[in-house]
Amino acid sequence: MSSVSDIIENYLIKILKEAPSGTIQVKRSELAELFQCVPSQINYVISTRFTVEKGYIVESKRGGGGYIRIRKVQFSKPKSYYDVLLRLIGEQITQQAAEDLIERLMGEGLMTQREGRMVKKLISREVLNLPVSLRDSIRSRIMRTVVTTLFTDKGE
Repeated sequence: MSSVSDIIENYLIKILKEAPSGTIQVKRSELAELFQCVPSQINYVISTRFTVEKGYIVESKRGGGGYIRIRKVQFSKPKSYYDVLLRLIGEQITQQAAEDLIERLMGEGLMTQREGRMVKKLISREVLNLPVSLRDSIRSRIMRTVVTTLFTDKGE
């Protein structure tokens, strides 16, 4: 059985796919009413499921007329996408952020499910059993190498 968070996420992804502009604007209170949950549940879904690492840009305006605007980022040029990914990875990256990025790469067909599972294992805390700052730094180097290899092998 799906959790309320999963149901809300799937609903937002569905309407995003149907939006011709690739952008949706929703009211937090209306979503909370629709899914019979508290507005903080909507905040949780937005902040954890619609991250930059997953390919989304979220704008939020609070208050009575407040809204949440979600946009799926699309890149027309592979080089600019590659540059953005490297900037996202940076010098250090957490396991969760790296896993979100891997999900995004798989979702966009740049990485197979099998490749994604292997890379997730390689970057896990269990494999990188080191102090946090060193672990996040090594994970970053692995992720930058993976992204560079994916784009190089695709002829970009």
